[in-house]
Amino acid sequence: MQFDQLKRRELITLLGGAAAWPLAARAQQAERMRRIGVLMVLAESDPQSRRRIIAFQQGLEKLGWTVGRNLAVDYRWGVSDPEQARATTSELLSLAPDLILANAVSALRGAQQATRTVPIVFTGVSEPVAQGFVASLARPGGNTTGFTNLEPSVGGKWVELLKDIAPRVTHVAVMFNPASTSIAAQFVRSVEAAGAKFGLETVQASVHELAEIEVVLMRLGREPGVGLIFPPDTFTGLHHKLIVELAARYRLPAIYPFGYFAAAGGLVSYGPDVTDQFRRAATYVDRIFQGEMPGDLPVQQPTKFEFAINLKTAKALGLQIPDKLLALADEVIE
Repeated sequence: MQFDQLKRRELITLLGGAAAWPLAARAQQAERMRRIGVLMVLAESDPQSRRRIIAFQQGLEKLGWTVGRNLAVDYRWGVSDPEQARATTSELLSLAPDLILANAVSALRGAQQATRTVPIVFTGVSEPVAQGFVASLARPGGNTTGFTNLEPSVGGKWVELLKDIAPRVTHVAVMFNPASTSIAAQFVRSVEAAGAKFGLETVQASVHELAEIEVVLMRLGREPGVGLIFPPDTFTGLHHKLIVELAARYRLPAIYPFGYFAAAGGLVSYGPDVTDQFRRAATYVDRIFQGEMPGDLPVQQPTKFEFAINLKTAKALGLQIPDKLLALADEVIE
């Protein structure tokens, strides 16, 4: 009897160990270190960069991905043109990342040129279908999915805000770099259509390099009744601090696409909450790490928008912000 009991104990121990082994193996597999390469459009020193990265990493941590435990993240900053992005992505690929996070158009274009196999999740990209990045929003296909920026129809909202805040404006100049935004024409048409309803003339103010920004803004500042509208553009986003400073110097009321323009001193911004896109991007990273294919994950459109007014800048320009707009603003900067 004692011999039989001993045998039973050994059998139970053996079976228990066999059952526990797959669990231990799965736990070890779950803790396998994953690597993400991140292409950021803004400089590392920019406060917006820190906000976005904090949101991204917090989103990942809520889903069980912690830097240093089961996740490594390699950041590359100030990725402002496709050639630079392609070279930077190639460098990141040498580190064998499991996924690339690409912020804005230039980073996404460069990343796709560098790899068609490593999954790519993008943020801050307008009209990804029209720009050829994905096949459709519902079924993007390939190795890419992500979160869109603004639709061109927002041009009507920008014109309305500009007229409410600066009623003496008679001309609207839409500023962008054609080399860094291939869909600017769609935003221009939207602004033109809305401007016509207010009797406004719309002109394109193209800039191709840094030195041109001041030349163009100085010229526009000499003309009476000019207001500015900035569609989403990697180039102007990268140089937003200079643009905001020069718009103030030449007393040009301006509407910007993102909150960081207003935070830097821009008059008004209206556009998607980019930080929220980084937070939401973490969910797609997790789903891809769990085995889903990026091409099967639908491209998502903005769910949160930010409307910010800089009262200090308005006062400097001699503008009175209507109470109705102050009541609607998500942020009033004093």
